Amino acid sequence: MNNESPAPPASGAITPLQQMVASCSGAILTSLFVTPLDVVKIRLQAQKIPFPKGKCFVYCNGLMDHICICENGNSKAWYKAPGHFSGTLDAFVNIVRHEGIRSLWSGLPPTLVMAVPATVIYFTCYDQLCAALRVRMGDYAQVAPLLAGATARVGSVTVISPLELIRTKLQSQKQSYRELTQCIRSAVAKEGWLSLWRGLGPTLLRDVPFSAMYWYNYEMGKSWLCGLSNITEPTLTITFVSGAVSGSIASIVTLPFDVVKTRRQVELGELQAKNLPGQASSTFCVMCRIVAEDGFRGLFAGFLPRLIKVAPACAIMISTYEFGKAFFQKHNKERTHGPLQTNP
Repeated sequence: MNNESPAPPASGAITPLQQMVASCSGAILTSLFVTPLDVVKIRLQAQKIPFPKGKCFVYCNGLMDHICICENGNSKAWYKAPGHFSGTLDAFVNIVRHEGIRSLWSGLPPTLVMAVPATVIYFTCYDQLCAALRVRMGDYAQVAPLLAGATARVGSVTVISPLELIRTKLQSQKQSYRELTQCIRSAVAKEGWLSLWRGLGPTLLRDVPFSAMYWYNYEMGKSWLCGLSNITEPTLTITFVSGAVSGSIASIVTLPFDVVKTRRQVELGELQAKNLPGQASSTFCVMCRIVAEDGFRGLFAGFLPRLIKVAPACAIMISTYEFGKAFFQKHNKERTHGPLQTNP
């Protein structure tokens, strides 16, 4: 009986498990870097327009958006406004000075519960699909990242959507898990299983085009920069720049869908929090309302804050992910060829 560990993949290729580890590391690192930006943004918003009880706001850890319900006005540590901030830098300094540096990562643990598995599913599926499509598409292999990115995003968003609904109910109503189970069973009995995927449509309208454009531009940009530098394997700088630029382009193009999705997600969250009957407005109705109230410029509201958050998040995530994959590839090659190098 052979007690040796299984041989690693040939030619240093990495396994799906190693891809998961690499993407998980990237998700955690991205969240650690980007969360303080959103905490400060929420605190500045709360200072200008206090959040009343029962209202919702969107919180993002750099990987995905989450709906949060205000329970007691501004009593929550991560969106209360104890003082007056003159700007972003002033908010950073005063929050750290008066509340401690840990307050910049308020709300991170519960969001990571969903963000990490969603990112692991997304990146692992993308790599597997992209590799398979490139083999089958032949002369059209350059389109593989676009199709793989869109398909992977559909899968990850669909899996996570019911968890987002459950998390919103837990946060807004402070229910026990038994009460939550009964609530979900009741909703399913009345409205069917599809009720667990409320709000999925506008999320897909934003995230699927974003992912398709992001991966296509990232792969093209990475190849172009490698050719410009006369190297075959991308460096950390190349992956960082490619990720930031492709993320910026995708975020600008899909910004109208992001505005609509956020508005509709907030409406759904408030209905769930108040246990009100009926459904939020459709995606098309929300878009028409925004145009009627604010003009077409309203569809591009929050352009700069989204760009500032998305560009570094994409850059950090993809750089960490590629670094992790390169580490495992090197490790697998050493395991494969190490015994051969010991022979005289």
